[in-house]
Amino acid sequence: MQDVIAEGRHHNLDRDRFLGRLALMHRIRAFEEEAIAAQKDGLVLGAIHPSIGQEAVAAGVCANLEPADLMLSTHRGHGHTLAKGADPLAMMRELFGRAGGTCGGKGGSMHIADFGVGMLGANGVVGANIPIAAGAAHAQKLQGSRQITVCIFGDGAVNRGPFLEGLNWARVFDLPVLFVCEDNGFSATTRTREMTGGEGAAARAESLGLEAQEVDGNDVVAVDAAARAAIDAIRAGQGPRFLTCHTYRMTGHTAVDPATYRPAQEVDEWRGNCPIARLEVALRLAGESDARLSALQAQESGAMAAIAQAARDTGWPEATGAFTDVQDIGDPRERAF
Repeated sequence: MQDVIAEGRHHNLDRDRFLGRLALMHRIRAFEEEAIAAQKDGLVLGAIHPSIGQEAVAAGVCANLEPADLMLSTHRGHGHTLAKGADPLAMMRELFGRAGGTCGGKGGSMHIADFGVGMLGANGVVGANIPIAAGAAHAQKLQGSRQITVCIFGDGAVNRGPFLEGLNWARVFDLPVLFVCEDNGFSATTRTREMTGGEGAAARAESLGLEAQEVDGNDVVAVDAAARAAIDAIRAGQGPRFLTCHTYRMTGHTAVDPATYRPAQEVDEWRGNCPIARLEVALRLAGESDARLSALQAQESGAMAAIAQAARDTGWPEATGAFTDVQDIGDPRERAF
């Protein structure tokens, strides 16, 4: 947190703006903590990939988007989805497989989506959201829209084919898309740098002609500024942009992963670099009171606890719902491509 203090940015900090970012980060963390607790109680089946420790990326990027902008996320997508404006109760119901979930209880954690707020979906396949984002942005360009698409993925995705294909397509056609690499240093349980040739994600993006920037992903002030500048440039017709946010997940790859492959000292050091704590320091130095900061955390924690309880009390979907949302294009013998 020393960079926030040393640079003196707290003197000019937009307190209202970043109190909103702080509330959002508390909401994301509290949602994740409630989801983990629910999984321990057997209410969530399948994997949960918490974003605890990475809240500044979601808050700094997504809060700069307009409602009609589009976004695609990863298997670690709860925070991004909340930041895009999805209803946390509908999200929690989705995790529980209950009626009223964002996808009718059918998608769960890794496939959560909410088209109503422009969230086109999380994705359980690493990197698969990148070419989808290029397609969405291409549609926006063809339609003459001022809206943009944001695609968030982890550092492990840069070693998969869709990364090259999606970024190349976006550059060739100058698409209105912001690619955000949420770089937490690990591809599941392996350090990404041990399996990545060259200088990393930003260098690869630059090799394809994209303007790329790297930023401290635990500093929401820095993420906010970089994302806002990139989004403004894209919206002005200056083509795709690439942003790498260096961060760290405080949990294992999944909620049940003990992460014994990481040194305890390393984890402790990153806990001391908590994005929420760093913003609280900056806000205090800007004149915000401890009472208001504490009230924000209590408000969001209480709201997410109530939402988790409401999701627990929600019934199951009707059995007939199993027959909806099923694609049927007819007999392929009669309707070939």
